[in-house]
Amino acid sequence: MTLIFDLPPENAAQPLRIEVDRLVIAGWTGRDAHAIEHHIGELEAIGVPRPSAVPLFYRVAANQLSQAGSVQVVGDGTSGEAEPFLFFHAGEFFVSIASDHTDRALETHSVALSKQICPKPVARSAWRLADVQDHWDELVLRSWIEEGGEFRLYQEGTLAALREPADLLARYGAGNPAPAEGFAMACGTVGAIGGIRPSPAFRMELFDARLNRRITHAYRCLALPVIA
Repeated sequence: MTLIFDLPPENAAQPLRIEVDRLVIAGWTGRDAHAIEHHIGELEAIGVPRPSAVPLFYRVAANQLSQAGSVQVVGDGTSGEAEPFLFFHAGEFFVSIASDHTDRALETHSVALSKQICPKPVARSAWRLADVQDHWDELVLRSWIEEGGEFRLYQEGTLAALREPADLLARYGAGNPAPAEGFAMACGTVGAIGGIRPSPAFRMELFDARLNRRITHAYRCLALPVIA
């Protein structure tokens, strides 16, 4: 899947064009056992079984990635989750944000299939991981959903709540090929404020207060009819 990212002017004058052929969705990536249990509880509340281990790494088809402003989904029971998005290009890692958009009804039967069935929206900007590595824990992840015609804060937390990239990559690397050109990973999420629920529109951002910059993305969901 071809993705195009704008980098900060000091990094590149031209957009970065990459081809992703190996997409991994990392789940249950919290550092705090209580926070992980909270997120497991959120999902159990909507019928999702507990994971077999934490963290887990799901392979998802790379062609599910999308940088469009709208995505098509089946029915009205899907929802997004903002996540840091790592990708490997030209010998180094970059970071952006993605939404692990998921079919919540299907998730109660199979988490792996629920992740595969929905597009994974990705922002159009990225930073060099090396430029934020020393203050990774300070980065703030936020998302908003549309309810009653207004956008409401849905997620907010620093990346200190999630495992660091090196930790996730090391855990994934036990038994899997090493990251190479075309590798990308969504790195987990923070809890939903008020519980997981669907929305026709989703906004997300990754904010770097130290360098005073942010990566943002927004998309709408176009629900296709459920035909029996």
